[in-house]
Amino acid sequence: MENVQSKVDKKSAIILGATGLTGGFLLQRLLHDKRYVKIIIFSRTAIGFSHPKLEEHVGDLLKLETFKNHFLADEVYCCIGTTKAKTPDAEMYRRIDFGIPVSAAKICSINGIGTFLVISAMGANAKSGVSYNRLKGEMEEAVLNCKIPKTHILQPSLIGGKREEKRMGEWVAKQFMKLFNFILVGPLVKFRTINPEVIAGAMVWLANNNYEKARIQTHEIKNIYQKLSN
Repeated sequence: MENVQSKVDKKSAIILGATGLTGGFLLQRLLHDKRYVKIIIFSRTAIGFSHPKLEEHVGDLLKLETFKNHFLADEVYCCIGTTKAKTPDAEMYRRIDFGIPVSAAKICSINGIGTFLVISAMGANAKSGVSYNRLKGEMEEAVLNCKIPKTHILQPSLIGGKREEKRMGEWVAKQFMKLFNFILVGPLVKFRTINPEVIAGAMVWLANNNYEKARIQTHEIKNIYQKLSN
């Protein structure tokens, strides 16, 4: 039996990035999941609605340690990410894409939270010559060094779906991938576009089941998502 829970527990979860594309799908999934009684979100701006399960903290995520006393749950989901277009300053970019996930993982270790899931990116590698991939790889290594017992790092390819903010380069890439997804087969399947709801569903499954791998690529994320209907 794959489920790691020995009984039907009433769990709590923290989401960082619930106002984003994937984080939004994740929030809705957890709010409707009967296993969870409290969903705590930390964000820079208010989510814009209320729910009996929802506990919201609005503030500066670059100073995540100020939330440490409220950072208490069974699981933490980190869906934080920015772009060069949105955050052109290299130092600020690093503080968001590296600093926030790593700070969250460190607080998990301090507060005894045993499950941590974070969205990274395909091609993440701390030794990469590409700055984006190198930063994601450095983040992954720093998170794993926190030694949280159940850590899963999702490495999706281009994430589909419609964002509220305009990302022209990403939009062009999505249109291109719509045309060529079908020819990406075999070892190329990991390059196919992935929908945000698939990532969100896979994250929840991973939090509630045993899975041997820490780093999980696009095709594996999709395979995990299929387990939700089994």
